[in-house]
Amino acid sequence: MEARENAAATLFSLSVIDENKVAIGAAGAIPALIKLLCDGTPRGKKDAATAIFNLSIYQGNKARAVKAGIVPPLMRLLRDAGGGMVDEALAILAILAGHQEGKVAIGQVDPIPVLTEVIRTGSQRNRENAVAILWSLCTGDSQQLILAKQFGAEEALKETLGEWY
Repeated sequence: MEARENAAATLFSLSVIDENKVAIGAAGAIPALIKLLCDGTPRGKKDAATAIFNLSIYQGNKARAVKAGIVPPLMRLLRDAGGGMVDEALAILAILAGHQEGKVAIGQVDPIPVLTEVIRTGSQRNRENAVAILWSLCTGDSQQLILAKQFGAEEALKETLGEWY
C-alpha cells in the first residue's frame, strides 16, 4: 500500500505540469489512482484525488477518468460527509460535469439529492462546486431539471444566491 501511495504522491507532483498531464493519462495511470481513491489510507486517497483533479484538467483525461469508472467512487465519497473527501470529490465532479461523458455519468448516479444538500449546508467552495455541477446537469436535460425541482434545489439556490448577493 505504501508504494502505491508514494506513486500517487509522485503522480500528483508530476501532474501539475501540463505536458505531464497528457503523458500520465496516456500511460494508463488513472485506473490505478481510482483504485487508491477507493481503498487507500486517508493520505493515499488525498494524493490520488489531487492527481486525478490535476489530470482531469486536460480534456482528454476527462473521458479516460469517466471510462475508468471515477464517478461512482466520487459519489460515495461525496455521500460520506465524515470521510473527509467531500471537497476533493466535488472539485473533480465539477471538472467532469463540463464534459459530455462526465455529465452523463454523473446524471446516472442520482446526484441531485446530495448536491442539493451540499448547496444548503456546505462550505462556500463546496456550494459553488455543487451549483456548477447542478447547472451542468440541468442544462438541456429536462429530466434532471424536474428532479432538481422535486428535491428542492430551486429553494436551496435562492437561499444561496441571497447569501452571496
